[in-house]
Amino acid sequence: MSNSDDSSAGPRRRARPVRLLTAAVFALAGLIFVTSFNTSKGTNIRTDASLLKLSDLIHERSQSNLDLEKSTATVRGQVDALAERDDGSTKAEDARLAALRVASGTEEITGKAVTVTLNDAPPNATARIPNVPEPQPNDLVIHQQDLQAVVNALWQGGAEGIQVMDQRLISTSAVRCVGNTLILQGRVYSPPYKVTAVGDPGALKKALAASPALQNYQLYVNAYGLGWKVDEHKALTLPGYSGTVDLHYAKPLESATP
Repeated sequence: MSNSDDSSAGPRRRARPVRLLTAAVFALAGLIFVTSFNTSKGTNIRTDASLLKLSDLIHERSQSNLDLEKSTATVRGQVDALAERDDGSTKAEDARLAALRVASGTEEITGKAVTVTLNDAPPNATARIPNVPEPQPNDLVIHQQDLQAVVNALWQGGAEGIQVMDQRLISTSAVRCVGNTLILQGRVYSPPYKVTAVGDPGALKKALAASPALQNYQLYVNAYGLGWKVDEHKALTLPGYSGTVDLHYAKPLESATP
């Protein structure tokens, strides 16, 4: 009898943890459903409201980056002043350093200049010339390739320095567009976009006209009304780049000895 009783009691004791585990799984599943419901409030979690919050975050970070740039510029000015006072360099070395700063984009530059303004077409734009198909949404907005084509053409035309919106370009600058906004060095901009270059206006405008990418852009200007304007300045000052210039994945190129 005792053996029979023990054998019948054994399986019941082993089954108890299984029932507890099953109950725990159902409890966890219920918690997940409740959490999901409270998060979505019975609607799609990916709503326009979430996109608005993301947009607000981007603009908040953009303003934060601007404040940090101003602080960095102030500190850099103090450091440069101390370095110039105590470095013991010769006048020739100082002149070479000043030239390198201008070339790097960290010093302001003044001279004749050209400003190119790009803008989206009106949202209700239609074909403006015969035998042209009606525009698609992508035909009516400025793309990254358009801005990059302007910058490349201006460098090709001998620009001594280039500024996009209110920021000077340096060797590590990258012109990136996300949606209908420009993200440049941690800050966000909306059209119209302005690109200004100091240099010989004639050579700069000639380079713009010779760019195949911009010749294609002009077709959309004529067909759908994309914005394109070129202004010439007799004298204009571009401020130096004020953000960080630390490089993490690059090193100076050492010339080979003969």
